[in-house]
Amino acid sequence: TSFSTPKKKKRDDGMREHVTGCARSEGYYKIDKKDKLKYLNNSRAFAEEPPADTQVRTRPLLTAGRRSEQRRLLSSFTGSCDSDLLKFNQLKFRKKKLKFCKSHIHDWGLFAMEPIAADEMVIEYVGQNIRQVIADMREKRYEDEGIGSSYMFRVDHDTIIDATKCGNFARFINHSCNPNCYAKVITVESQKKIVIYSKQHINVNEEITYDYKFPIEDVKIPCLCGSENCRGTLN
Repeated sequence: TSFSTPKKKKRDDGMREHVTGCARSEGYYKIDKKDKLKYLNNSRAFAEEPPADTQVRTRPLLTAGRRSEQRRLLSSFTGSCDSDLLKFNQLKFRKKKLKFCKSHIHDWGLFAMEPIAADEMVIEYVGQNIRQVIADMREKRYEDEGIGSSYMFRVDHDTIIDATKCGNFARFINHSCNPNCYAKVITVESQKKIVIYSKQHINVNEEITYDYKFPIEDVKIPCLCGSENCRGTLN
């Protein structure tokens, strides 16, 4: 049997049209260089001139007036919204440069590696959130294990943050009766967090301290901060 081969047609762009409707059913065939160059030139010209609705619009440069207006809007925004939340988000992406090393107050301490302005978030106190019952059990267990210091920070009446075995550099901050920082409880996405704020300007290599504010007890813990108005005890 002999079938007449259908004549190959060419499209307007120079490429051969598939008679069967599918390139796979026609097998391999070679494309002339002239047709290939014509197709490449047409496709390149189409790529160089995108449609008007798909063109990328360049962002204009901000002038000095626009920059000052944006700063004014940002300041008004921070004043009307929760500034603690905004500062906490900034702290997550731009962490302060800190280091821990030997302290003249007690054992280890936390020191600033960069200047820190007043009323800034320094570091978050990170640990495990536990209940009061668990905190009492862990405190006894730490004493049995010979752990001299337990790093527990009370958030509220029911929640305590335990950073003894699971925490960050914030647990190395020592107590001082004249501290340069203070602790504050803030709420982020319905979760309470403890953040250390700076009370004043902190210089490089200056130790970061805050007042532990321990409750008054009969068994006193001596204070070694060495400040002028030292109370003598932590509790």
